[in-house]
Amino acid sequence: MANVIIHNLEVRLHVEGDDGAVFTKLFNRHIQAWSRLYEDECARVRHAESERRIGDGEDR
Repeated sequence: MANVIIHNLEVRLHVEGDDGAVFTKLFNRHIQAWSRLYEDECARVRHAESERRIGDGEDR
């Protein structure tokens, strides 16, 4: 998995109603989805590493 470093990020939203509430709702939804994908990828990497160690005589 490649690492990505964001040095500068600007977000502008144009919504009707309470901008802060809309942003918070959308941000939370998308950050949670990203977090689940990230955790799944980390678990796959850990599993692959443990599978590679099987032939090395190490315990799982």
